[in-house]
Amino acid sequence: MQSSSTTAVPGQIPDYEVIVVGLGPAGAVAALWLGQAGVRTLIVDMSETIWQIPRAVAIDHEILRVLQNLGVAEEVLPYTAPFPASEHFGADGQLIRRIHVVDPPYPLGYTPTMVFTQPAVEAVLRRHVEVLPTVTVALGCCVTGLTQDETAATVQLTTNGRTKEVTARYVIGCDGASSSVRRLMSIALNDLGFDEPWLVVDVNVNPCGLNKLPQTAAQYCNPERPTTFIVGPGNHRRWEIMLSPGEGPREMEKPDQVWRLLSPWLERSDGTLWRASSYRFHALLAAEWRKGLVFLAGDAAHQQPPFIGQGMCQGVRDVTNLCWKLVEVLRGSSSDALLDTYQEERSRHVHTLTSRIKAIGHHICERDPVAARARDAALLIQGGGQAPTVTRQEIVPPLETGLLANTAHGTAGKIVPQPWIVTPTGPVHMDTISGHGWRLFLDGRDSGPGEVAAAESWANLGDRAINVVVIGGKGLREQDGILARWFEQEDCVAVVVRPDHYVYGVAQSVPSMKPILEKLRAALEDAAPSDWR
Repeated sequence: MQSSSTTAVPGQIPDYEVIVVGLGPAGAVAALWLGQAGVRTLIVDMSETIWQIPRAVAIDHEILRVLQNLGVAEEVLPYTAPFPASEHFGADGQLIRRIHVVDPPYPLGYTPTMVFTQPAVEAVLRRHVEVLPTVTVALGCCVTGLTQDETAATVQLTTNGRTKEVTARYVIGCDGASSSVRRLMSIALNDLGFDEPWLVVDVNVNPCGLNKLPQTAAQYCNPERPTTFIVGPGNHRRWEIMLSPGEGPREMEKPDQVWRLLSPWLERSDGTLWRASSYRFHALLAAEWRKGLVFLAGDAAHQQPPFIGQGMCQGVRDVTNLCWKLVEVLRGSSSDALLDTYQEERSRHVHTLTSRIKAIGHHICERDPVAARARDAALLIQGGGQAPTVTRQEIVPPLETGLLANTAHGTAGKIVPQPWIVTPTGPVHMDTISGHGWRLFLDGRDSGPGEVAAAESWANLGDRAINVVVIGGKGLREQDGILARWFEQEDCVAVVVRPDHYVYGVAQSVPSMKPILEKLRAALEDAAPSDWR
């Protein structure tokens, strides 16, 4: 084995500002965030090709909004379709619950939950990453070593038996559940108490077979064999089938066994198997998301059961949260301490959401017939004698801690809506006009010219100008009144929004926004900015 060494030397400029390990969806979004901000980035992946197996199947409106901000949403949308309601059926086949989406007009400008074809979407993301001038893509590289000092991290890359070392100011491990970065950093995974064996089956169904299948998603909470059915894009259908004691995972992946399990829905001639893979559905959370200059994101940092399709979404939330903060720090606008809010915010958010998913999973996975019927009865009582409906959006929590102001108000940590704005050439998404940096939105019905001018003077935080946007009144005109109703619902007239669209703070009058902006300045500059460039 030959090697070359560029181990970090104190005071020496690293080879890259950020190294991203893993070019799956989370890693690709990280590279897009950083590359579009002009950050010198290396992204590496052990595979030279995109895995043509659809692992993730669901994407939500928050993630589509991020992709919109990165300029790729329009190319992704053709590979998506609305995620229909998921109907849950009890031990005796009766409807016991529905999980659906909020009614239109949709708050973030997209269908709130969609299914998608992962290989095709990954190809779109990768194409956009590869043309960024400040991003270098290295495929077929394994990370075999990782060390750090106070100024830089050194990553050892091995390709075809040849090893070299590269340095970076920061490293992000987006390299999946078996993360090399996590292992090399000796970071433990905490078990949140869920571990069940399932078989995931993807089928490309023939037209005659499609006529046999439900038109909506279904969760069969049958204690004999809990099963999930998902309507994917086009003719793609997915089953997630719980395995029983004594059923070997590898044996159950064999085509004869798979078609036996699918026999209540399809015959073998009705479609073509795309994949059949056995998994243990886990609930795991990394003990540390930051270790010095190294961060974990996506499946490297957490794994949750797939029952409301949030696995990939969580990874994109991770890198979106982290990357705007990295840009602030790397450009000297904030201190390194800002990066400590990454674990604080994302770990708490993931823990809360995973706990909610676990509760749904325990309902679904109940194998005791008596307990299953008690579960069914309790849900129907909860719905007043009918199956209750829960939206996927109310299951996903807001941020609960971190870089937030006046959290007692209850709005800080929520996602600000994105209405369609009326323009002479037709409606456009609000972010297209406002941008997706720091923004101060004002309710134009309660903000006169003097108040707007005052807000603009307060919003100039040194080299970090906050874009002041007036909605309603003499400002931008909404198509559906989404943000106007939101201002009323949240009892505010002014809201400061972070680059990841989470609310930093709100005010019930424009003058009372001034101390919130002063608090933001102090929070972002609570220590001397790094003089590293």
